[in-house]
Amino acid sequence: MKNKKVRILTAVMLIVAMFTLAACAQTPVTDEPAQETKQQTSEKPSEEPADKPAEEPKDEPTETALSGTIELIGSTSVQPLAETLAEEFMALNPDVTINVQGGGSSVGVQSALDKLCDIGDASRNLKDSEKGQGLIENVIALDGIAVVVHPNNPVSDLTVEQVRQIYMGEITNWKEVGGDDKEIIVFNREAASGTRGAFIELAELEEKQDDGSKKLLITEKALEANSNGALKTSVSTKEDAIGYVSLGSIDESIKAVSIDGVQATAQNVIDGAYTLYRPFLMLTNGEPSEVTQAFLDFIMSADGQAIVADKYISANS
Repeated sequence: MKNKKVRILTAVMLIVAMFTLAACAQTPVTDEPAQETKQQTSEKPSEEPADKPAEEPKDEPTETALSGTIELIGSTSVQPLAETLAEEFMALNPDVTINVQGGGSSVGVQSALDKLCDIGDASRNLKDSEKGQGLIENVIALDGIAVVVHPNNPVSDLTVEQVRQIYMGEITNWKEVGGDDKEIIVFNREAASGTRGAFIELAELEEKQDDGSKKLLITEKALEANSNGALKTSVSTKEDAIGYVSLGSIDESIKAVSIDGVQATAQNVIDGAYTLYRPFLMLTNGEPSEVTQAFLDFIMSADGQAIVADKYISANS
């Protein structure tokens, strides 16, 4: 009997032990969840912290800023306009330097031919002898040539023929053209002047000779001025003087006379009514440098031509 109880008790203990082992096998160890959480975190390294700022986009490549030096030489008529255009271009491109010099249209043409400058300025059409040598003509503006007298001079209108006769020395007194009984003081420009070249051509003050050369018909009594400014000053200080200047040089110190009844204005040049006008040229020889081409492109842009039209006539008119 006693052995039977012992066997029953042993059986019960074995059953309890089996259930205990089974429960242990099914229940996870208490620190496993922490390890699992840690593993999950380490498996997602690409997730950014919530407060980290978004990555800024990379800058796109930008154009290289223009830099370099441009040398301009030539017409004293073009010079004031070229200086204004250069100042505006340099303000937009601080690393660019533009030097503008005068000297006359012939100097500008020859300097361009000899490649002594980047741009040669001329205020006349190229002569036949200057063409065909590789120069590229960039017409940046048109300009009227105004025949000017002192503001106190009562004469306000002349014909082209009267102007021609005055410069040839055939008309020598203002009374012959409706003015006071005073001798006419004639002012001319220097030989290198583009204004002079254009004026001589338009007023027909050259005569072709049998050998093909041209004889100048201007009176030997004519006084010479070496720039638009110098001629304007001379006429403004001598009441009996006559001269000619760029339309853009007109101010209250001198008076522009009408030619054949047509006033010297930009609009009359555009309309074709005023016939004394010429082109403003910027001449290049060969392929321009990048900065030189950029300057020429600026001049021909809407902004550049707006500067031109302030005193002269836009090339796009």
